[in-house]
Amino acid sequence: MSYPSDPILLQEVAPRDGLQIEPVFVPTADKIALIDRLSMLGFSRIEVTSFVSPRAVPALADAAEVLTRIRRAPGVLYVALVPNLRGAMDALRAGADELNMVMSASDTHNRANMRMTGDQSFSMFRDIVREVETNKPSLNGTVATAFGCPFEGDQSEEKVLDIVRHYLDLGCDGITLADTTGMADPRQVERLVLKALDLVGANRLTLHFHNTRGLGLANVLAAYSAGARRFDAALGGLGGCPFAPGASGNICTEDTAAMCERMGIPTGLDLPGLLEVSRTLPALIGHDVPGQTAKAGRVQDLHAPPATLQSASKRKG
Repeated sequence: MSYPSDPILLQEVAPRDGLQIEPVFVPTADKIALIDRLSMLGFSRIEVTSFVSPRAVPALADAAEVLTRIRRAPGVLYVALVPNLRGAMDALRAGADELNMVMSASDTHNRANMRMTGDQSFSMFRDIVREVETNKPSLNGTVATAFGCPFEGDQSEEKVLDIVRHYLDLGCDGITLADTTGMADPRQVERLVLKALDLVGANRLTLHFHNTRGLGLANVLAAYSAGARRFDAALGGLGGCPFAPGASGNICTEDTAAMCERMGIPTGLDLPGLLEVSRTLPALIGHDVPGQTAKAGRVQDLHAPPATLQSASKRKG
């Protein structure tokens, strides 16, 4: 199968989606240092943190301090996830360039994740849009469990697209379709992406895949082939939803970038720099990470032949 060679935009979410599920609190200074290093690697968007209740997600209790203290690079949007009006206002005061509002296609997951129904979420989002109108931040609307819910199962495409339309009616600049627990498959992705692109356009649609069942990169290629060009990814493959059983990590940023490099798909990212930072993650969080390229090296990173072969060659010479 042939693929286009249009540039792909990878958006880094490890500081938020990656660290939110970690059982050990990563010190604030270390979070800031990680984001500052990521800012130098070619990203146009970095999701920095989430302004949720510290009781619900203690790993991100330092959201305001992190967002306030990072060293901002020109051309990078620093994004904060916000569940409600209070979180949105706190994020704006801390300097968020973009607010990411999230609700689930599945009402069960939305109640588990946000402690409210879908209708209540949209009522909250309307309040946010009304209050931030004068500040004019960029607004993104995310549909979680867009490809399936661990409690309810499949979610209808029309239900997902209706939520997309509601977000657009609110004035959202971008839309994200999230495979929150890695339930998507490439054929399903292709179908939904083609329909979503009719509503949104490739420059405004982001796909957020998890690799829970090993199909993350296959789903990226299916979405890219269908016309999507923007994807969330997490350094090292970190992440998962604290409120969904089995929601293991996101697609790995450096693995995705390495795949694209081999296929001739430009990412604009500093892949050697990504690998260098990724190799620091186990020490930062206290355990190994799922990413593979940082362990194996890029395909073109060749090795010297085994010493036994070198010795035999010298004897023959």
